[in-house]
Amino acid sequence: MLSNIGVPGLILILVVALIIFGPNKLPEIGRAFGKSLKEFKKATEGITEDIKEEMTKEVNSDDKTEIKK
Repeated sequence: MLSNIGVPGLILILVVALIIFGPNKLPEIGRAFGKSLKEFKKATEGITEDIKEEMTKEVNSDDKTEIKK
């Protein structure tokens, strides 16, 4: 999604944000956005790890079931 924006699009977004929020609010908004993105990535990694663990358990249990047969 963001890879399709390009440099001119980013400049336009920054100019519009500067006009709407003003120069004093932009650093605060940037920090809040960065923290939110960091928390989102952390949650995503946790979910990914849970899925990998479940898949590993399932594969291991399937292997043990086949050996017993």
